[in-house]
Amino acid sequence: MSQPIETLVFENSAELVDTAARRFVDVITRAQSERGIASVALTGGSNGIALLRRLAENSGTIDWSRVEIYWGDDRFVASDDPERNSGQAREALLDHVPVDPDRIHPMAALDGPLGDDIAAAAAEYAAVLASTDDSPSPAFDIHLLGMGGEGHINSLFPHTAATAEETKTVLAVEDSPKPPPRRLTLTLRAVNRSRAVWFLVAGADKAAAVAAAHSGAAAADWPAAGAHGTTETVWFLDHAAAGHLPT
Repeated sequence: MSQPIETLVFENSAELVDTAARRFVDVITRAQSERGIASVALTGGSNGIALLRRLAENSGTIDWSRVEIYWGDDRFVASDDPERNSGQAREALLDHVPVDPDRIHPMAALDGPLGDDIAAAAAEYAAVLASTDDSPSPAFDIHLLGMGGEGHINSLFPHTAATAEETKTVLAVEDSPKPPPRRLTLTLRAVNRSRAVWFLVAGADKAAAVAAAHSGAAAADWPAAGAHGTTETVWFLDHAAAGHLPT
Protein backbone atom coordinates (compact mmCIF):
# COMPACT_ATOMS: atom_id res chain seq x y z
CA MET A 1 0.00 0.00 0.00
CA SER A 2 1.32 3.45 -0.88
CA GLN A 3 2.07 5.98 1.84
CA PRO A 4 0.95 9.63 2.09
CA ILE A 5 2.69 12.13 -0.15
CA GLU A 6 5.53 14.18 1.37
CA THR A 7 6.12 17.53 -0.32
CA LEU A 8 9.31 19.55 0.13
CA VAL A 9 9.56 23.00 -1.44
CA PHE A 10 12.86 24.80 -2.03
CA GLU A 11 13.97 28.22 -3.18
CA ASN A 12 15.71 26.83 -6.25
CA SER A 13 16.90 23.68 -7.99
CA ALA A 14 20.30 23.76 -6.28
CA GLU A 15 18.70 23.48 -2.84
CA LEU A 16 16.37 20.77 -4.13
CA VAL A 17 19.31 18.72 -5.40
CA ASP A 18 21.37 19.26 -2.23
CA THR A 19 18.60 17.95 -0.01
CA ALA A 20 17.79 15.03 -2.29
CA ALA A 21 21.47 14.03 -2.34
CA ARG A 22 21.73 14.00 1.46
CA ARG A 23 18.54 12.01 1.76
CA PHE A 24 19.67 9.61 -0.98
CA VAL A 25 22.79 8.78 1.04
CA ASP A 26 20.70 8.15 4.16
CA VAL A 27 18.22 5.85 2.40
CA ILE A 28 20.86 3.83 0.55
CA THR A 29 23.18 3.35 3.53
CA ARG A 30 20.22 2.28 5.66
CA ALA A 31 19.08 -0.18 2.97
CA GLN A 32 22.58 -1.65 2.79
CA SER A 33 22.67 -2.00 6.55
CA GLU A 34 19.34 -3.82 6.55
CA ARG A 35 19.59 -5.92 3.36
CA GLY A 36 23.22 -5.84 2.22
CA ILE A 37 22.48 -4.56 -1.30
CA ALA A 38 20.54 -1.44 -2.25
CA SER A 39 18.84 -0.88 -5.60
CA VAL A 40 17.96 2.32 -7.41
CA ALA A 41 16.20 3.24 -10.65
CA LEU A 42 17.75 6.34 -12.19
CA THR A 43 16.15 9.02 -14.30
CA GLY A 44 17.39 11.59 -16.78
CA GLY A 45 16.49 15.27 -16.92
CA SER A 46 18.32 18.28 -15.54
CA ASN A 47 17.54 17.66 -11.89
CA GLY A 48 18.11 13.92 -12.07
CA ILE A 49 21.54 14.34 -13.65
CA ALA A 50 22.41 17.20 -11.27
CA LEU A 51 21.65 14.86 -8.37
CA LEU A 52 24.02 12.24 -9.81
CA ARG A 53 26.77 14.84 -10.16
CA ARG A 54 26.28 15.89 -6.55
CA LEU A 55 26.52 12.27 -5.42
CA ALA A 56 29.75 11.88 -7.39
CA GLU A 57 31.22 14.84 -5.51
CA ASN A 58 30.65 12.93 -2.26
CA SER A 59 31.22 9.43 -3.54
CA GLY A 60 32.75 8.12 -0.32
CA THR A 61 29.49 8.43 1.58
CA ILE A 62 28.00 5.34 -0.13
CA ASP A 63 29.44 1.87 -0.69
CA TRP A 64 28.79 1.91 -4.41
CA SER A 65 30.00 -1.67 -4.81
CA ARG A 66 26.77 -2.75 -3.11
CA VAL A 67 24.30 -0.74 -5.21
CA GLU A 68 22.30 -2.23 -8.10
CA ILE A 69 21.71 0.39 -10.80
CA TYR A 70 18.68 0.33 -13.12
CA TRP A 71 16.90 2.90 -15.30
CA GLY A 72 13.25 3.90 -15.38
CA ASP A 73 13.42 4.52 -19.12
CA ASP A 74 15.81 5.20 -21.95
CA ARG A 75 15.85 6.22 -25.57
CA PHE A 76 16.15 3.36 -28.06
CA VAL A 77 19.01 4.97 -29.95
CA ALA A 78 22.70 4.18 -30.41
CA SER A 79 24.67 3.58 -27.23
CA ASP A 80 26.82 6.67 -27.79
CA ASP A 81 23.88 8.97 -28.49
CA PRO A 82 24.02 11.94 -26.07
CA GLU A 83 20.30 11.55 -25.39
CA ARG A 84 20.81 8.17 -23.69
CA ASN A 85 19.96 8.40 -19.99
CA SER A 86 22.46 5.66 -19.24
CA GLY A 87 25.27 7.55 -20.97
CA GLN A 88 24.46 10.74 -19.10
CA ALA A 89 24.44 8.80 -15.83
CA ARG A 90 27.83 7.30 -16.56
CA GLU A 91 29.29 10.71 -17.32
CA ALA A 92 27.74 12.31 -14.24
CA LEU A 93 28.25 9.54 -11.67
CA LEU A 94 28.99 5.96 -12.63
CA ASP A 95 32.40 6.63 -14.22
CA HIS A 96 33.49 8.35 -11.00
CA VAL A 97 32.48 5.87 -8.29
CA PRO A 98 33.59 2.28 -7.58
CA VAL A 99 30.36 0.66 -8.71
CA ASP A 100 30.51 -3.04 -9.62
CA PRO A 101 30.06 -3.22 -13.43
CA ASP A 102 27.96 -6.36 -12.98
CA ARG A 103 25.49 -4.33 -10.93
CA ILE A 104 24.85 -1.75 -13.70
CA HIS A 105 21.81 -2.72 -15.77
CA PRO A 106 21.30 -0.39 -18.76
CA MET A 107 18.47 -0.86 -21.20
CA ALA A 108 19.34 -2.10 -24.68
CA ALA A 109 20.58 0.32 -27.32
CA LEU A 110 19.87 0.34 -31.03
CA ASP A 111 23.41 -0.81 -31.83
CA GLY A 112 23.33 -3.65 -29.29
CA PRO A 113 23.05 -7.40 -29.90
CA LEU A 114 19.28 -7.19 -30.43
CA GLY A 115 19.62 -4.60 -33.15
CA ASP A 116 16.40 -2.85 -34.15
CA ASP A 117 14.10 -5.30 -32.30
CA ILE A 118 12.67 -3.00 -29.66
CA ALA A 119 10.08 -5.58 -28.53
CA ALA A 120 12.88 -8.03 -27.79
CA ALA A 121 14.73 -5.27 -25.96
CA ALA A 122 11.72 -4.69 -23.71
CA ALA A 123 11.38 -8.41 -23.02
CA GLU A 124 15.09 -8.64 -22.24
CA TYR A 125 14.89 -5.86 -19.65
CA ALA A 126 11.80 -7.38 -18.09
CA ALA A 127 13.82 -10.59 -17.67
CA VAL A 128 16.65 -8.60 -16.05
CA LEU A 129 14.21 -7.10 -13.56
CA ALA A 130 12.64 -10.47 -12.78
CA SER A 131 15.99 -12.19 -12.25
CA THR A 132 16.84 -10.26 -9.10
CA ASP A 133 14.63 -11.78 -6.41
CA ASP A 134 12.07 -14.01 -8.14
CA SER A 135 9.67 -11.07 -8.33
CA PRO A 136 8.36 -9.25 -11.42
CA SER A 137 10.73 -6.37 -10.65
CA PRO A 138 12.88 -5.17 -7.76
CA ALA A 139 11.43 -3.28 -4.84
CA PHE A 140 13.74 -0.38 -5.63
CA ASP A 141 14.99 1.40 -2.53
CA ILE A 142 14.66 4.62 -4.53
CA HIS A 143 13.02 5.17 -7.90
CA LEU A 144 13.95 8.65 -9.15
CA LEU A 145 11.51 10.41 -11.45
CA GLY A 146 11.49 13.62 -13.37
CA MET A 147 8.22 14.88 -14.81
CA GLY A 148 7.10 16.69 -17.93
CA GLY A 149 4.69 19.59 -18.00
CA GLU A 150 1.89 17.27 -19.11
CA GLY A 151 2.64 14.93 -16.20
CA HIS A 152 4.63 12.23 -17.99
CA ILE A 153 7.12 10.13 -16.01
CA ASN A 154 9.66 7.70 -17.44
CA SER A 155 8.26 7.34 -20.98
CA LEU A 156 4.66 7.06 -19.78
CA PHE A 157 2.62 9.80 -21.42
CA PRO A 158 -1.05 10.79 -20.95
CA HIS A 159 -3.69 8.69 -22.71
CA THR A 160 -1.28 6.01 -23.95
CA ALA A 161 -1.35 2.22 -23.75
CA ALA A 162 1.97 2.25 -21.88
CA THR A 163 0.49 4.29 -19.04
CA ALA A 164 -2.56 2.02 -18.88
CA GLU A 165 -0.49 -1.20 -18.82
CA GLU A 166 -1.19 -3.27 -15.69
CA THR A 167 0.57 -6.58 -16.38
CA LYS A 168 3.99 -5.98 -17.92
CA THR A 169 6.88 -4.29 -16.11
CA VAL A 170 8.68 -3.02 -19.23
CA LEU A 171 7.26 -1.80 -22.52
CA ALA A 172 8.53 -0.72 -25.90
CA VAL A 173 7.21 2.72 -26.86
CA GLU A 174 7.17 3.30 -30.61
CA ASP A 175 5.43 6.66 -30.81
CA SER A 176 6.50 8.85 -27.90
CA PRO A 177 5.04 12.36 -28.30
CA LYS A 178 8.41 13.66 -27.13
CA PRO A 179 11.33 12.82 -29.43
CA PRO A 180 12.96 10.48 -29.99
CA PRO A 181 9.82 8.40 -30.59
CA ARG A 182 11.25 4.96 -29.76
CA ARG A 183 11.91 4.27 -26.09
CA LEU A 184 11.96 1.59 -23.45
CA THR A 185 10.15 2.27 -20.21
CA LEU A 186 9.25 0.74 -16.88
CA THR A 187 5.49 0.73 -16.33
CA LEU A 188 3.56 1.93 -13.31
CA ARG A 189 3.42 -1.68 -12.15
CA ALA A 190 7.21 -1.67 -11.78
CA VAL A 191 7.42 1.87 -10.41
CA ASN A 192 4.88 1.15 -7.71
CA ARG A 193 6.84 -1.80 -6.34
CA SER A 194 9.49 0.70 -5.23
CA ARG A 195 9.93 1.40 -1.55
CA ALA A 196 10.55 5.09 -2.24
CA VAL A 197 9.37 7.07 -5.26
CA TRP A 198 10.98 10.50 -5.53
CA PHE A 199 9.98 13.25 -7.94
CA LEU A 200 12.58 15.92 -8.73
CA VAL A 201 10.64 18.76 -10.34
CA ALA A 202 11.39 22.42 -11.00
CA GLY A 203 9.81 25.14 -13.11
CA ALA A 204 6.50 26.94 -13.44
CA ASP A 205 5.63 24.86 -16.51
CA LYS A 206 5.29 21.83 -14.20
CA ALA A 207 2.97 23.49 -11.66
CA ALA A 208 -0.33 22.29 -13.14
CA ALA A 209 0.89 18.68 -13.31
CA VAL A 210 2.21 18.82 -9.74
CA ALA A 211 -1.15 20.10 -8.50
CA ALA A 212 -3.04 17.43 -10.44
CA ALA A 213 -0.88 14.63 -9.05
CA HIS A 214 -1.34 15.91 -5.51
CA SER A 215 -5.10 16.15 -5.90
CA GLY A 216 -5.57 12.52 -6.90
CA ALA A 217 -6.03 13.00 -10.63
CA ALA A 218 -6.37 9.96 -12.89
CA ALA A 219 -3.09 8.46 -14.04
CA ALA A 220 -4.47 8.23 -17.58
CA ASP A 221 -4.66 12.03 -17.63
CA TRP A 222 -1.59 12.79 -15.51
CA PRO A 223 0.73 9.74 -15.32
CA ALA A 224 2.66 11.14 -12.37
CA ALA A 225 -0.50 10.82 -10.30
CA GLY A 226 -0.26 7.04 -10.62
CA ALA A 227 3.26 6.69 -9.16
CA HIS A 228 3.63 5.89 -5.46
CA GLY A 229 6.18 4.24 -3.22
CA THR A 230 5.27 1.52 -0.74
CA THR A 231 7.20 3.31 2.02
CA GLU A 232 7.37 6.92 0.86
CA THR A 233 6.43 9.18 -2.02
CA VAL A 234 8.39 12.42 -1.94
CA TRP A 235 8.08 15.47 -4.15
CA PHE A 236 11.20 17.68 -4.21
CA LEU A 237 9.93 20.93 -5.75
CA ASP A 238 11.14 24.45 -6.30
CA HIS A 239 8.74 27.30 -5.57
CA ALA A 240 7.72 27.68 -9.21
CA ALA A 241 6.74 24.00 -9.56
CA ALA A 242 4.77 24.23 -6.31
CA GLY A 243 2.98 27.35 -7.47
CA HIS A 244 -0.47 25.75 -7.89
CA LEU A 245 -0.48 23.82 -4.63
CA PRO A 246 -2.68 25.08 -1.78
CA THR A 247 -0.85 27.36 0.60
